[in-house]
Amino acid sequence: MSDGPSRTASGGAPAGPARLGTRDRLRLRLADAGRAFVGLAGATLGFAIASATVPGFRLHGWPATVTAAVLFMASGALFRPVLVRVAARLGWPGAVLLALLGQTVVVWAIARGDAGSGPGLLLASFAAAWIIAGVTTVLMWVFTAGTDEAVTASLVRRAMRRRSRGRQARPPDADVPGVVFVQADGVPYPVLELMVMAGTLPTLSRWVRSGSHVMREWRPRLPATTPASQMGLLHGTTDGIPAFRWVDRASGRVYVANRPADARAVEALHSDGHGLLADDGVSVSNLFTGDAPVAYATMSAVDRTQETLATRRAVSRFLARPDGLARGLSRTVAEIVRERFQAARARRRDLRPRVHRGWAFAVERAALNGVLRDLNTSLVATSMLEGRRCVYVDYVDYDAVAHHAGMLRPESLDALAGIDAVLAQLEKVAAVAPRPYRFVVLSDHGLSQGEIFADRYGEDLAALVARLAHAGVTDATTGSEGAGRLGAVTASAGSVDTAFGRALHAAGDRIERRGNADADRATATQEAAVAGRDGRPGDDEFLVFGSGNLGLVYVAGEDHRLSREELDARFPALVTGLVTHPGVGFAVVRSDEHGIVAVGPDGEHRVELGEVLGLDPLAPFGEHAAAFVARAAAMPEAPDVLVNSLIDAMGEVAAFEGLVGCHGGLGGWQDRAMLVHPADLPAPDGLVVGADTLHAVLVGWLDRLGHRRALPPRRERPYAAARARGLSGPDGSGQDPPA
Repeated sequence: MSDGPSRTASGGAPAGPARLGTRDRLRLRLADAGRAFVGLAGATLGFAIASATVPGFRLHGWPATVTAAVLFMASGALFRPVLVRVAARLGWPGAVLLALLGQTVVVWAIARGDAGSGPGLLLASFAAAWIIAGVTTVLMWVFTAGTDEAVTASLVRRAMRRRSRGRQARPPDADVPGVVFVQADGVPYPVLELMVMAGTLPTLSRWVRSGSHVMREWRPRLPATTPASQMGLLHGTTDGIPAFRWVDRASGRVYVANRPADARAVEALHSDGHGLLADDGVSVSNLFTGDAPVAYATMSAVDRTQETLATRRAVSRFLARPDGLARGLSRTVAEIVRERFQAARARRRDLRPRVHRGWAFAVERAALNGVLRDLNTSLVATSMLEGRRCVYVDYVDYDAVAHHAGMLRPESLDALAGIDAVLAQLEKVAAVAPRPYRFVVLSDHGLSQGEIFADRYGEDLAALVARLAHAGVTDATTGSEGAGRLGAVTASAGSVDTAFGRALHAAGDRIERRGNADADRATATQEAAVAGRDGRPGDDEFLVFGSGNLGLVYVAGEDHRLSREELDARFPALVTGLVTHPGVGFAVVRSDEHGIVAVGPDGEHRVELGEVLGLDPLAPFGEHAAAFVARAAAMPEAPDVLVNSLIDAMGEVAAFEGLVGCHGGLGGWQDRAMLVHPADLPAPDGLVVGADTLHAVLVGWLDRLGHRRALPPRRERPYAAARARGLSGPDGSGQDPPA
């Protein structure tokens, strides 16, 4: 890689610690000088505009204006470190307020000499501070802060300063290469292959074409969804997670993967202390920690004090930089405008498949692509500059956009290109890190596409079940994974010991509740049914969950999975009506006589017996379909009826959620995930099937590089222990495990 950093940070044999070359250092110094000049010009222009427009605020002449700008810039540089420390205690809203008040005081002190000291000067200084900050922000954005290079330069510059001051300690095992795992959420292998071939992912294309990296495909098992796959990748097990939402009959609880309390409980059930990140690892913006000692904005660790304080400090440092706050705000506004324009264009052109893309999604997309991407990159870079052994970060940009736009639409591919640009940034950071770093890029699942079920057939899955069963239905088919990540960041950025922190936690809770309102209604229905389980007089109630084109149908309140025979006796038209519906590919039930059975309109596949009667309903879904169905349907958490949509002649599916790009079931590219790894790490034999299998490969690479030499004894997984004892649920007690 002739145009890469001076050390083979992205792959190849470890080359030892490296320093930036003379040319790179000169470029950084020139870039620093350029940014300082632009900042000074912006402050000067801001003071001039404020002096001309704000009543009671006057500076006399350009010399006084330039002097005021120099003092303003110098005071800002001195004030910023104090701001970061205070913000770590107050949370970032306190930091923003402090910054505004601090700038007001600075402007007031500077203007006193020329404008006098009347009682109106403080109010005028407040207005002037806003004008100066706005003008400076715009100029910094236009000339510097809007570029990825500026962000990278800021991170590298900070590392060089820390090193020159002796504040960046060299780790005692600096010769052991670190590993950065970058999860590009939801990217199918065929999409990666096409974009690398086209060269529209410059960094990944360069790595693959140079031979430093190899790209390959792997198969996530059913369900092809983030909770199951990420649990498998980080902890080496995919048991007990049948979808994004599910019912645990033993406890009567509805689990939702992006609720912090649920994520924490699920991880506690499956952790054995030897997760992928157990050896000095850092988890960034994931659902689970992988047993990392440090976790930033991770769903299952939102309330852990150490990680929360570290996140607040990192967020405050990010927002205190011009290239953090200014770039984030500017990109957020620009992304909202782009999304509204692209959504309107899709309607005008009548692009199909298509779903409604409202303001809520526009704000979510803007936050993910405009702020969270840069924040995650800053957190990863900080961990690398601290010399952490391994980092795992999840970028949900592509997945979130492709859900609403489609997996090959320009806006989705642009989001993927943004993740590729992040890799280029991290590659440069690796050049000044205290240890060499390797990069492994992977997705947790792929995506499939198609017109949603309700639009195709005029009724959704919940309405179909209600009609066939003549029963009430509570459904949970909405909820955003991206919004859940934003809620985790928000909740992690404040302290419960302060008013600002409590406000942030409340905001995070509101985001989470809004995103899971349907699931909360399902929880209430389930709890009511469980409470009246011993002879409730009311009608039957169903819970219907959508996870992409995978539907989970539960009879609420039951303490066991109803068999096919029980379902036919109580709801004679349900199973037959489902499998003969044109939008359903197959339904999976458990028969007292034949075990797990996949039922189609013209035949059935008895997967435990290996028998096929009539036309095999699993045949269109690939060679692994029978094994995937057998495993998923054998879980105690499996629903009474597992429903998978059709796959049509174009290879498209029909999501039971309001998404044109979906994942969770079988059909299309959703089970075609990707992996890009350094070429000198041993390739797995054949096609990797299952996230738990890939976990073993990743752990083997860490072992090979010298990691995981002093881990504590492995502890028993509570979920596995309960299953070994033959209990029907994770712990058989109805109680959450200790977190």
